[in-house]
Amino acid sequence: MTNLQIRTEEPNNTETETQTPLLTSNTNHEHEHEHEHEHEETNNKTEVDKSLARLELFLNILGFNPRSILSSIICWSGFFTLGVAVPLVALWMGDCSECEKYELSGCEMVIVAFQASLAAVSLLCLSHCLRKYGLRRFLFVDRYTGHIAAFHRDYVNQISGSLRLFILWVFPCFLLKTVREIIRISYIQHGSWGFSIAIFIALVVSWTYVSAISLTACIMFHLVCNLQVIHFDDYGKLLERESDVLVFLEEHMRLRYHLSKISHRFRVYLLLEFLVVTVSQVVTLLQITGYRDMITMVNGGDFAVSTLVQVVGIIICLHAATRISHRAQGVVSLASRWHAIATCASSDNSQMRSSASAGSLEVANHLNSIHLDYSESDLESLDFGGMAVNTQLISYMSSHHKRQAFVMYLQSNPGGITIFGWTVDRSLVNTIFFLELSLVTFVLDVPERYMHTEEEGENKVALSVVDQVFCHTTADVSKKSVQDFHSSHQCISSSSML
Repeated sequence: MTNLQIRTEEPNNTETETQTPLLTSNTNHEHEHEHEHEHEETNNKTEVDKSLARLELFLNILGFNPRSILSSIICWSGFFTLGVAVPLVALWMGDCSECEKYELSGCEMVIVAFQASLAAVSLLCLSHCLRKYGLRRFLFVDRYTGHIAAFHRDYVNQISGSLRLFILWVFPCFLLKTVREIIRISYIQHGSWGFSIAIFIALVVSWTYVSAISLTACIMFHLVCNLQVIHFDDYGKLLERESDVLVFLEEHMRLRYHLSKISHRFRVYLLLEFLVVTVSQVVTLLQITGYRDMITMVNGGDFAVSTLVQVVGIIICLHAATRISHRAQGVVSLASRWHAIATCASSDNSQMRSSASAGSLEVANHLNSIHLDYSESDLESLDFGGMAVNTQLISYMSSHHKRQAFVMYLQSNPGGITIFGWTVDRSLVNTIFFLELSLVTFVLDVPERYMHTEEEGENKVALSVVDQVFCHTTADVSKKSVQDFHSSHQCISSSSML
């Protein structure tokens, strides 16, 4: 019996020995799969980190991200030196009294002042946000609920695309400015060639630096909006994957909260940019239309190049804002279509009601546990947090009523980029266009009225001179006729006495 027991125990031992490697092999495969997944996530995070590091280095070079008070002072000192003092000194030293045909007196100084003002607004607003929130929180790419792993390729593509967009617009404008200054040097020579080349380099470098700052701020706003477009596109796919209304509601509230934060951070910048660009165009256009000689590339080239940079910046901002607003408002049509398909395809309402209520409780509890950090300056933006959910009421609501309530919520809260309550969409773009068109028409009509006023004044002066000459002539004629009458009367009286 003992041998039997030993024999029976040996197969058991062998079985355990043979089974043990099988268990270890399975666990090894699981660990290898986990390690591969973790390795893939670290690679994804590394790609995003590299892209953000390149973007941060680019912003540091332009002075948008000062780390301390000393670095901030250095950045602003460099801005006022290179963006304001250098062009003004170059224009003052290159002023030629005999070159009025090739220069617009006072117009170039005004262009430099408005370019520096626009760059200062861009540098001030963007550096304030970057210093306060950091680059990750500013772009909303911080690691929450694993979104960085899901959208890492889209993040990398958008960041790389923003850098390419910067090069795409700055390089052609730089070439136009260089060609304009070369043409100007060929017509206007300031003493020696060395002095002319020094003025040329100072003007081109200063203009490039100021234009790069203003366009970078516009491109950063464009990047922030495009990163949110990624999430709105994924939200449309979420309607195809999920069926729980509370999941859709939670994600839409998160997206709308982000749009509110973006609007709050960029509203002052957008408003000041529109104001500076509009005033700049009006003032320079008044000066150019008041110039009575011919406008050429030599004397009016600065106005053309600066106008191109300003208009490009406005177009980039408006395109980004209208795109994200259109995507946010398009969610309503997607949800309505989803609601219609779900309603038409539902055959057993009671079964759907029971299955939806079970998932709603879990999502509602998860929704109440959402925690988002607030900052003091963002208190005016849209508040977002866990909403008070009556789980008993939701559990007894039908799925049709839930979907209907969700669609009505989206219709009442479309979302989008706003500037002090005004949604930046296509209707606002049309309003801005017609306002600018009316303003340009008025500005172009002012010099013509002024010329007509001058002509009328000259005509009045000429008529007054003619009237005075006529009055003096008639007075002389009348005096002469009176004298002749008196002389003839004397002659008649003398002859009658004889």
